[in-house]
Amino acid sequence: MEQNKENMAAKQETVVSNTSGKPPASKDFVINLDVGDPTMYESFWKGMGDQGAITIPSSQTISYFSDVTNFCWFLEPEFAREIRRLHKLVGNAVTEDRHLIVGTGSSQLLQAAVYALSPSDTTDQMNVVSVVPYYSSYAPLMDYLRSGLFRWAGDACTFKGDAYIELVCSPSNPDGFLRQAFLKSEGGKTIHDLAYYWPQYTPITSPADHDISIFTISKSIGHAGSRLGWALVKDAAVARKMTKFIELSTIGVSKVSQIRATKILKVVSDSYEHPIPGNPDKLFDFGRRLLVDRWKKLREAVKASGIFSLPEFPSETCKFTGEKAETLPAFAWLKCEKEGIEDCASFLRTHKILTRGGSYFGASPNYTRVSMIDRDETFDLFTERLSSLH
Repeated sequence: MEQNKENMAAKQETVVSNTSGKPPASKDFVINLDVGDPTMYESFWKGMGDQGAITIPSSQTISYFSDVTNFCWFLEPEFAREIRRLHKLVGNAVTEDRHLIVGTGSSQLLQAAVYALSPSDTTDQMNVVSVVPYYSSYAPLMDYLRSGLFRWAGDACTFKGDAYIELVCSPSNPDGFLRQAFLKSEGGKTIHDLAYYWPQYTPITSPADHDISIFTISKSIGHAGSRLGWALVKDAAVARKMTKFIELSTIGVSKVSQIRATKILKVVSDSYEHPIPGNPDKLFDFGRRLLVDRWKKLREAVKASGIFSLPEFPSETCKFTGEKAETLPAFAWLKCEKEGIEDCASFLRTHKILTRGGSYFGASPNYTRVSMIDRDETFDLFTERLSSLH
């Protein structure tokens, strides 16, 4: 069992192909849509020119400390203000009476949250679960260090017991559906991974109001290379333990990344709160327009091929836009319906298309996850190639 987990984790390492981190140079290139690299936002930020630029004096990042009055002492105050401002603007999370913790991406925050919720006064490991299909990194994240505090226990739907931590990814990575906690128990804890709860991906129907809500700058505004995430935490003791985990693992979080992200978040919020007439440069609008077009192209390619299927999503009124909007996930949960093909990812790989197979998500290998947030050139080449498969 342990060996199988190690093999899965090894196979899940980032795949580098002809289109990893750059546009395809020819139609014969291997297309890598395995990783959710948000390069679709590159054209938006290039179009913004110097609006997102910032000069950081060399003296500004000398100290380890950002705010000694805050127990999350490495959180830049201006970054915290812009995070709260953005959530208030979008309406996707309650920030009042919440402790704000910054981390090096959402992955570190997930580990910090699980550490904080796991009891240290027992020899029994806390079981960490999530509903299938669950995010493919959950299992290796929980088991990588072979912690004595917690362990990955698989599908929440089949879990038996009262003591657990349930990871709720909503909208779900990989299938895009909104989710709620499946398990109910006094001894259970819940962590909400809300990386994709932004208006370009899904209608914002209400502000998230959970014990722990985790967000990331990579999927919200497209700056994955900044390696920043944040958590909104109700309980002060939990927030302090999360802070201690980050302090011990990385001695805080990069000031440079936070200062740059502060400027970028400000640009996004300013474009909505202080709009310039006739100026189309609004990030969430850009993302939604692009994903509307991409999902239309993908459904057309799937129909032309005739051997695949995709989920159908409901439309709801988005409180951010005030309009009825459809769900446009950052990933497509593609199913191969052709008889004789049992592994969709392997089938696509033979046609130079790299995706992430369903088994990584605890699901059937008939499914595979396809990134919808790569560059235009890569995505267009993918839909063209997919439509020709029969």
